[in-house]
Amino acid sequence: MGLLEEGTPLSWEDTKRYASHVKSHGIIQFINQYHKQRDRTNDSLLWGDEVEYMIVKFDHKNKTARLSLKGSSVLKELHTAGRKIADAHTAAWRPEYADYMLESSPANPYHGNMVDLTLPEYNMRQRRQELTCLETDEFLVALTTFPRLGCYNCTYPTSNPTPDSMQSHSRFLSEKIISHDFPKYRLFEEHIRERRGKQVQINIPVYKDIHTVDPLQEDLSSKHWSIDNVPKVGKTDHIFMDNSGFGAGSCCLQVTVQANDIREAKYLYDQFIILCPIMVALSAAAPVNRGYLSDLDTRWTVISQAMDDRTDEELGLKVLKENKFVINKSRYDSVDSYLTCSACSDVKLVYDRDIFLKLKQEGVDDMLSKHIAHVFIRDPLTIFTESLNQNDNESTGHFENIYSSTWQSVRFKLPAPGSNAGWQIEFRAMDVQLTDFENAAYIVFIILTSRVILTFGLNFVVPMSKADENFSRSHKRDAITSETFYFRNDLTGRCCCENADEEYDQMTVNEIVNGKKNFVGLVPLINKYLDMIDVDFLTRRKIQDYLYLVSSRASGKLKTMAGWIRDFVLNHQDYQQDSVVSETINYDLLLKCVNVSQEENFDFKLFTNEKSCNI
Repeated sequence: MGLLEEGTPLSWEDTKRYASHVKSHGIIQFINQYHKQRDRTNDSLLWGDEVEYMIVKFDHKNKTARLSLKGSSVLKELHTAGRKIADAHTAAWRPEYADYMLESSPANPYHGNMVDLTLPEYNMRQRRQELTCLETDEFLVALTTFPRLGCYNCTYPTSNPTPDSMQSHSRFLSEKIISHDFPKYRLFEEHIRERRGKQVQINIPVYKDIHTVDPLQEDLSSKHWSIDNVPKVGKTDHIFMDNSGFGAGSCCLQVTVQANDIREAKYLYDQFIILCPIMVALSAAAPVNRGYLSDLDTRWTVISQAMDDRTDEELGLKVLKENKFVINKSRYDSVDSYLTCSACSDVKLVYDRDIFLKLKQEGVDDMLSKHIAHVFIRDPLTIFTESLNQNDNESTGHFENIYSSTWQSVRFKLPAPGSNAGWQIEFRAMDVQLTDFENAAYIVFIILTSRVILTFGLNFVVPMSKADENFSRSHKRDAITSETFYFRNDLTGRCCCENADEEYDQMTVNEIVNGKKNFVGLVPLINKYLDMIDVDFLTRRKIQDYLYLVSSRASGKLKTMAGWIRDFVLNHQDYQQDSVVSETINYDLLLKCVNVSQEENFDFKLFTNEKSCNI
């Protein structure tokens, strides 16, 4: 959720006043670090994951499951324990936006040998065991979205919203859910709202069942009193949410890969753009929002709307006066430009021309210059007094202020000053999975796909307009089986896009992952790669287990997490076929989630899709 800073935060008015200072020095910092690092080469493959969790508290007597607001205190105990056991510490723990959340990653990165591919699952299990400070009725759950976030009494201790007295004015979320040890998170919510000039307005299509109110249009006036410039009713047949916490308070799974050099990093970045929608569909795990079944399966659309700070001018609703650009996406959205294939960049890119020319003059190539100049059409959301004056030769703080708070599906990462890390790519789009096995499987699949891309010189790139369409399709209900995605027919072809219609086809996730006639598929390519290298029997068997999960999810043989959650709700004895996920259903669902996540072995039978006849 962006670079963490501590200190004295500036008000929004002062943040606006110093925005040009941060931007100009951020570009200088990028140029300085780019010159230092552009010729860096021969970095080894290093990689790591980030898993986000929620702390859930049960009341078995009253059959309720709530979010426990103790993340800050748990984090302090984890850091104290980490100092005591030093090198034996298996994880790096960090705060996240909400005080019921924790983020973890391995304490040290994994390496390029095949044996390391078997380590993440074990490491994730060890991470959970580090949390010895939870009560007996509290559990750490890798849950993408808490089904009843924003419903009455969804947290423990109880913290319901008071719209007139809270700065956020949210009808549904109390400000007390935000991690209080790091003011940056609270500032995100405040400054997004102040920059927009109005409340965040999130609308997600509701799943229409037999008894769902038709049309569904919530009367919000009873939940809101005197605040102006906000709707009094929700959008027809949509679930309405009004706070950044609905997106930032969800959990994801990320993986970061270190490349050999900048050239390789750019190449992988472009390929990952195309892989992202496929993994979004495969990892879909968020079919419930604010106590309603939605007609989408992932968290991405929610968080994209939740972190959208564009003004009416930038949205194209008013003539540009105060702002410089009409911007076509939220600052939390899919990637807008490639770094290696200009021929396929068929979507008009909005970028700051002055920044672009400055970067070009400093020897930065055309496409990377446009990428940075595009990101820097955004303003900083937070500035701290203590960080205003930085040494531009030794720091990239101003650069990262904007770059790391522009949350795209894939991030091209500049080597950090004072760090041994090289050029990296961060794969950011996946929903987190319930079990360590699933999270490890998706991470290993991405790492192996990156090795296949580099070993065989594969090219996934399609026109950016088609990549955008793929991303839009990936969120939809049952996208894994019901949607098709633009994908190249010949993965060894050059990136030209001159005869685009002949270069790509619309394929299902199953065809992309498992192959079809005249198209080999990603899993068969990974197996071909594994046959070429030296892999011991036990490692290969573990990898095959992971590939079987990915392959079976892609084919529809196994339900996605979203499909499993949706079916649990639809088949619950208390479900009234009205799209409502009640307190009782939520309790039983979360209890089942905890039990499944604590099993040492993944239960394939539990997720078997009886409707599927594939494989």
